[in-house]
Amino acid sequence: MKKKFTNEAKIGLVTVLSLTLLYIGVNYMKGINLFKPANYYYVTCTNARDISVSSPVYVNGFKVGLVRSIEYDYSTIGKIMIEIRLDKGMKVNKGSYIFIESTFLSGAELHIVLNGYVTEYLKPGDTIEGRIKGSMMLSVEENVLPQVTSMLPKIDSILIGLQTLLNNPALQQSLDNIQSTTKQLEASSLQLNTLLRKDIPEITGNLKTATSNLSDFSVSLRQLDLQPSISGLNSALDNINTMTLRLNSRDNSLGLLLNDSTLYNTLNGTFQEASGLLIDIRQNPKRYVKFSLF
Repeated sequence: MKKKFTNEAKIGLVTVLSLTLLYIGVNYMKGINLFKPANYYYVTCTNARDISVSSPVYVNGFKVGLVRSIEYDYSTIGKIMIEIRLDKGMKVNKGSYIFIESTFLSGAELHIVLNGYVTEYLKPGDTIEGRIKGSMMLSVEENVLPQVTSMLPKIDSILIGLQTLLNNPALQQSLDNIQSTTKQLEASSLQLNTLLRKDIPEITGNLKTATSNLSDFSVSLRQLDLQPSISGLNSALDNINTMTLRLNSRDNSLGLLLNDSTLYNTLNGTFQEASGLLIDIRQNPKRYVKFSLF
């Protein structure tokens, strides 16, 4: 006789298979391949910030495992045990350590720093030292955020001041003045362009004409025969020099008159006597003129 499974057995078998598939699927979604052989190690650290189950484990940037579980060690103070699952072929040298680095998107990452100076390896189940690497977010939280918090009142005051400034009618008036000045500059620019386009060429033409006339005058001046005029001027200067010498000399009447004081005194005395005689004749004419009718 054939043995038939009861409905209860079928239901139980389906339930076991479903739970098994669910367990495998959940681990697969976490990145854990249950069918791939692996070794398990423990990492000790004092802060599990941003670390979660399935956080990746890297060696030189290559993913070699995942975080399996995170537990707090209640037997000590401030100690956390992290179980990591590494590929079967991954060997960890003694003296190696793991530094934990927080990232913006994927939480925390565990990086194994291998000790290349020894050839002895840790056994599965051994403990690896964990070190916390200062992340950018932690640095921002510890250093930048307090400064930003202290600056908030100042920023608020600045914003209030800016709002007061923007609401001040003087600002609008200043903007209107700037707009008016801009329009005046635009008008001045148009006038300058008109000047450059119309008046400047005319002025340049006049300058060219004046330059041409000056050049022609210079050519005409070079062509003049000035030698006779210069000779006549030299002759006149010679005559003036000769006359000056004659006036300074005493061999002529004019020279004696100018240079001999005796002749000057004699002439002066003669003039004085003649002047006295004329005065006496005017005052006493009968003394010199006598009229007789019979």
